[in-house]
Amino acid sequence: MGEKNTDELEKVLQSTHIKDFDSYCRENTRNPDNEVFTIYMKNIFTAKKLTQQLVFLRADVPERYGYKLLSGEKRTRQRDVILRICYAAEMSLAQTQRALKKYEMPELYAKLPRDALLMIIFNERPGDIIEVNEILKEHGMETLRTSGLQC
Repeated sequence: MGEKNTDELEKVLQSTHIKDFDSYCRENTRNPDNEVFTIYMKNIFTAKKLTQQLVFLRADVPERYGYKLLSGEKRTRQRDVILRICYAAEMSLAQTQRALKKYEMPELYAKLPRDALLMIIFNERPGDIIEVNEILKEHGMETLRTSGLQC
């Protein structure tokens, strides 16, 4: 049976009693959207045949720090670090948006100029992180920060 959409789940919830909540969760919340960030990213890396080491190298994120982020040992409030990792992992815009959501960070928003440019960059894939930062600079935007810069 396929995954239920939100409308279908809301209809189910209309007739679900509090005592049936655990059952509802078992039956309806085991879907890819409930995967944690770590599992989601590792699955992407595996599907693309990329090692974590290569992704961190491409992202220009210190390897130890990257491993700690993916293991959940460390958290960052810097969305740019997650964006770097997603770009380096050759993730699509949709996959990147999902990763940001799973990491509980704001998704890229088309009405914000920098986010809009990043969305185009994720769609066009112009080159490596250095080239991405050059494009951002050319358009007067802040470059993707590295893990070493705190905001």
